[in-house]
Amino acid sequence: VVFTLPAEVADIAFHNKAAVYDLLFRAASETMLTIAADPKHLGARIGITAVLHTWGSAMTHHAHVHMIVPGGGISPDGSRWISSRPAFLLPVRMLGKLFRRLFLSRLVALHDAGRLAFFGAIAHLAEWQAFLRHLSPVRKKRWVVYAKAPFAGPEAVLAYLSRYTHRVAISNSRLIRFDETGVTFRYKDYRRPGADRQQVMTLAEDEFIRRFLLHILPRGFHRIRHYGLLA
Repeated sequence: VVFTLPAEVADIAFHNKAAVYDLLFRAASETMLTIAADPKHLGARIGITAVLHTWGSAMTHHAHVHMIVPGGGISPDGSRWISSRPAFLLPVRMLGKLFRRLFLSRLVALHDAGRLAFFGAIAHLAEWQAFLRHLSPVRKKRWVVYAKAPFAGPEAVLAYLSRYTHRVAISNSRLIRFDETGVTFRYKDYRRPGADRQQVMTLAEDEFIRRFLLHILPRGFHRIRHYGLLA
């Protein structure tokens, strides 16, 4: 399961990493636990391992949380395991709506408490009414939540986790060369279909370093968190 912040909110997150990334974790996990506990859906207490990623394939800022969730949970009285339907865990549109509501209401509360800072192109959002106007279209936008069963068994899930939990913005295997033209590396353009997604990009040294530094987290920030049964 993947929860992603829309671009309008991601800019605020970049300026307030500790507060807003923490909010991303809390809103996404509460969304999953709340809807899973509803008897109209799963009616069980699930477990979650969540990993924060802040990058897209080209090292641009793209804040999102990956979750690994068992296909079911424990009944409210703790007496039995309740399995989800095959290849279906929870309704993604409902997840997106609740996630949007929880995240935005708490983001507004952070602003109201004076816990957000704004610089550069978004400095004007420090003003209360400008902040509310900025969020107005985001409230009507569909927040997409991706949820899909793994193609293989538990071993594939563990392999996926091991690849992503301690990965940084770019791996050595994607680097092609470093010369007078800059740093050349492979990336995926998800707007393209199939094999055309694999692309090559060259960035000047300073731009490459700038993009890499976008993803340094605040000191002591935990980018791997556990909830529900796995907490």
